[in-house]
Amino acid sequence: MSVEADVLVVGGGATGAGVARDLALRGIDVTLVERGGLTSGTSGRSHGLLHSGARYAEADRVGAEECIEENEILRDIAGACIRDTGGLFVQLAGDDPDYFEAKRDACEEIGIPVKTLDGDEAREMVPDLADETERAFEVPDAAIYPSRLVAANAADARDHGATIHPHAPVEDVTVDDGRVSGVRVGGSVDDRIEADYVVNATGAWAGEFAAMAGLDVEMQPSRGVMISVDYDDLGPVLNRCRSPDDGDIVVPHETEVVLGTTSVPVRDPDEYETEDWEIETTISECAKMLPPVEDAPEVRTWWGVRPLYAPDEEERGGRGISRGFFLLDHADDGVDNAASIVGGKLTTYRQMAEATAALVCEGLGVDADCATAEQTLPAVDDPDRLDDLVAEFDGQGPTDEDVVGAE
Repeated sequence: MSVEADVLVVGGGATGAGVARDLALRGIDVTLVERGGLTSGTSGRSHGLLHSGARYAEADRVGAEECIEENEILRDIAGACIRDTGGLFVQLAGDDPDYFEAKRDACEEIGIPVKTLDGDEAREMVPDLADETERAFEVPDAAIYPSRLVAANAADARDHGATIHPHAPVEDVTVDDGRVSGVRVGGSVDDRIEADYVVNATGAWAGEFAAMAGLDVEMQPSRGVMISVDYDDLGPVLNRCRSPDDGDIVVPHETEVVLGTTSVPVRDPDEYETEDWEIETTISECAKMLPPVEDAPEVRTWWGVRPLYAPDEEERGGRGISRGFFLLDHADDGVDNAASIVGGKLTTYRQMAEATAALVCEGLGVDADCATAEQTLPAVDDPDRLDDLVAEFDGQGPTDEDVVGAE
């Protein structure tokens, strides 16, 4: 006896939970499985930045447009999953002024709100900002609490008929006559799931799941370190206004700030070395913008693995140039009822889910519109209820550990 569903979503991060929510709101019977607790992969191990799009504005207009659009939507639907901080892009002495101007001009062309500040005005906003700050511009960045966001998406999916299974690792995939005919799932499911359509939303692990179905999804994951330190006097997110490099983002929470990050290629998203230099470099570079973090007590340190799509990385040739997403229809590879969604950013998870759900609906012959941009997520006006949902789905990640469920 097997479990049946219209759609099986594999992966319980933001994108997978977002896909499950989108499909459930369209009236489709969805089952989601995640090998650990929700957010146990990349989503719960980020620096928790809700991008305004400014980081990508001059190099990737489409990606920046996606970010500002989703930034505005999430502010409307996600409530206490978001902390509205604003953000600054900071030019220090020695940073390229032409880069500052190109980024600011690109933001204005795209429609990302910007306001230019001189060094004194920037230090008035952030009193501990480095004396070497020459100027800055404001953008609508924010902090995002991924544990809450994913739990809210999963809860809404479940409220609309989806089945959510944490701690349910995929063990085997069967393909017959050009279709996935069954997926063997262990852990809390311990059964075979038969679905009309299968979505691979496993992020950095997409290649591993695809290989089980005889498919080739080439990922190029990279690790990055985040360090949370005690510091409760920062208002906006700080971004170093230079080409993306180690230690160029500081994200404020309530009594801590998260410092990030590095980018080091890894072969295996589960087994990789970490290096002390990553921590030291990130702290010292972030301290060039905000000197007090140099000696602030470290609270916790973690690494996350970015789900980078190898063909895109090879084409673009480097870090920070793009974080676009890619929806792979495996009908093109001989498996008619499967798709993989890879790449992207936490900020654009809902848009990634919408594109995926649209492809699934096309494959199933379902005519139903997306409602996720208009419908508010559940419990987002009640942080305690959100945190109960996080606990229920075993969805606590290190990114927002100081906020979620805090006394």
